[in-house]
Amino acid sequence: MKRLWYGVLSILLVLSILPQAVLGDSREQPDVDLWNAVKPLDTTVTFLNTGAHPDDERSDFLAYLSRGLGVKTASMIANRGEGGQNAIGNELGNGLGIIRSNEMIEAAKVNGVKAYHLSDTTSDAIYDFGFSKSPEETLEKWGEEVTYSRLIEFIRTYQPDVVMPSFLDVDSQHGHHRAINVLSVKAFEDAADPTVFPEQIENGLEPWQIKKLYLPVSQDEATVSIEIGDYDPIYGMSYPQLGEASRYLHKSQGMGRDIPVEPRQVHLKLAESAVQENSDDLFDGIPYDFNAWADEISNQGLSESLRSLQQNLDRIVELYPNRGAILPESQKALRDVRKLSGKVASSKLDQATKNDLLHKLNLKEEQLVEVSRVASELTVDITIDSYVLTQGEQAKVEVTVTNEGNRKLHHVEAELLTPEDWEHEKAVKLKHLKPGESKAASFNVTVPEDAEYFEPYAEAAIQAQLSFKENGVDTAFVSDLDNTVSVLPELGVTPDPVNITVNTADVQEKIPVSVKVKNYDDATQKAEVSLKLPEGWSSEPESAEVNLEERFEEKSVSFDLIPPSDVEEGEFTIEAIAEANGKMHNTTVQEIKYEHINDSYYLYPSSINGVAFELLKPENLKVGYIDSGFDTIADSFINAGFDITKLTPEDLASADLSQYDTIVSGIRATLGREDLLANNDRIKEYVRSGGHFVMQYVTASDPWDAELTAPYRLKIGTPSIRWRVTDENAQVTVTQPDHPLFNYPNNITDGDWDNWVQERGLYFPMDWDERFETFVSMADPGEDPFTSGILMAEYGEGTYLYTNLVFYRQIGAQVPGGYRIFANLISYGADQ
Repeated sequence: MKRLWYGVLSILLVLSILPQAVLGDSREQPDVDLWNAVKPLDTTVTFLNTGAHPDDERSDFLAYLSRGLGVKTASMIANRGEGGQNAIGNELGNGLGIIRSNEMIEAAKVNGVKAYHLSDTTSDAIYDFGFSKSPEETLEKWGEEVTYSRLIEFIRTYQPDVVMPSFLDVDSQHGHHRAINVLSVKAFEDAADPTVFPEQIENGLEPWQIKKLYLPVSQDEATVSIEIGDYDPIYGMSYPQLGEASRYLHKSQGMGRDIPVEPRQVHLKLAESAVQENSDDLFDGIPYDFNAWADEISNQGLSESLRSLQQNLDRIVELYPNRGAILPESQKALRDVRKLSGKVASSKLDQATKNDLLHKLNLKEEQLVEVSRVASELTVDITIDSYVLTQGEQAKVEVTVTNEGNRKLHHVEAELLTPEDWEHEKAVKLKHLKPGESKAASFNVTVPEDAEYFEPYAEAAIQAQLSFKENGVDTAFVSDLDNTVSVLPELGVTPDPVNITVNTADVQEKIPVSVKVKNYDDATQKAEVSLKLPEGWSSEPESAEVNLEERFEEKSVSFDLIPPSDVEEGEFTIEAIAEANGKMHNTTVQEIKYEHINDSYYLYPSSINGVAFELLKPENLKVGYIDSGFDTIADSFINAGFDITKLTPEDLASADLSQYDTIVSGIRATLGREDLLANNDRIKEYVRSGGHFVMQYVTASDPWDAELTAPYRLKIGTPSIRWRVTDENAQVTVTQPDHPLFNYPNNITDGDWDNWVQERGLYFPMDWDERFETFVSMADPGEDPFTSGILMAEYGEGTYLYTNLVFYRQIGAQVPGGYRIFANLISYGADQ
């Protein structure tokens, strides 16, 4: 299998991620897959945890609820985490959101949680626009109406008994977190009110009354405290350890840590309740199983059926780990649930009770199907010619079904689930499967000529549905392929660089650009590659041909862009195009491939974003850049005509650093480049001997010694939530306007602080040695200003500059002021 965590949790995989887990007797490994299936039969309770970003889920508590109690548990997350930072690659924005969404899917599988998002698509209205300090700003940018409507619709669909937001609405919290808290609390009443978003009711949803709403609080404020630190022999670890195993999958955020088995409590405060309670138990007043439901209704016949059903469900759990004995019992229970659902639907129970009980029975039917699937020991292997397909292509899909159990399985059938207009054979009857026997069903799939291209948050394009019939009961379940099936353009067109800066102070004679063309079709493609240029521009060559003979072959074409000598200041766009077989291709396919998640793709126009403005630089300035892998500043400045060399670990360890006028570190370089700290003394010696070093920000959790890393004391602000300026338009005061930092080589004016994106700065230093000078002051509205956005100190013959302003975002967004200010920072000390 490609993905480390693909499929249902297994002990060996958990332990490979969490090596410090305490093991039980390893001579007889528990049947984890079977336990994951049968344990939920214990209860009918449903639980929903709400949050703003992937990783906001309360992993330890959810592991306790789902794996420990069997409660059906879900996380509803607002956005995709597009505004965050990437600890494993250089994807940002929508690309990062795709990574984080897929990481959450994999993480949720570990602790038995289903992950959902309010954000439906890339560039959705509910977008992670960066840090916010208020729920009001968050909902204004997201659109409160659309956000709340989607939340209410989800609650009415999922029908949770208990809802718990991950965070409180307090000023020490992220505004996104606070917004979800506000809406979750408000939804307690509104989801049950048919006059709130009545169109949802007209479209078939029913009002839903959440039974209890809890808030996470301190022990002093709690109305209920729950011990969740118990060791579970099934998983060979405690529930908090299981939660950390899931958090390890949030690799792009550097999550997960090794913890011991030890007591841990969750403290909750009951904020709202729609049920009568007699104790402070988490689920008191909520029917916990069908025995409790039997006590809730007055229909004696239904009550007896519910008690009988729960008795059978308990019997199945007691039969664990005997798969052979469980299968016939789960099939019988499945038949009983379906019959009972019909009786409830036709009963005279009040509508609210009927809807609630039908929901519980439908949930139990889903769970019993999963029990039967696991107990049947029917395994499914799905292969396809290629996981990448193109419009009009035909592919062969083979579904191999194997009976790995000890009993014959009957009436086995396989079919494909695809979008409606895809063509393929109907269901294939495999008839009976003896123990150890395998049979295969082949399907020839035709992708429509107008099939939609891959959408990263859409349902899988191809799945297999398997069914069998045992004890007179039909059971059907869906299996996914091992990886993503994606419909992509025949040709992907990727220009490099994607941003171009034209320096009007010294217009480049030629700007090198390459265009990579990749063949995603299973056929030869002969393409003519060209650039659609602004008026007055030209390129050498005007066009070029590439021949791509097989799928996934790629070739690059090099162009020299020739701008007009009198290019006007402002923005412009250059489109990269590949024409083949009478079809124009102008889409970049960003491939997102990591071992811990499924392959995914982000498709967007193959354009180069250009901006022309005056950017002065010293003559003969030579810069070394310690590329952390988290920003593209070096490439952008090289493109703008600066002499920048990316320093390798070998360079830092042994090269002559004095050849560089300035050395710059990328953002979070102490995390991304371990060799930076290993050679920190060489950096200090470089400065002491007359060099200029520019250190871009680290976070408070990154490797950084406040007393030793910089030449003098420099402590990063904690908690980080309080040490940032999130308003990208916040007023900036330059406190030393006559200093060379703001006058050479560029004269910095108030206009250079205009049009910034996402934020001004984050992780401001909170304490620093008096030898550091300060240069700028800025604050979010209503807050005291920070003065540590740019700190610089003399050290020996040289200078050490630290900045936590988010230049990498400004330069990535082609903000001229970001370029000009950063150019001054790296030019300090050069010949003036």
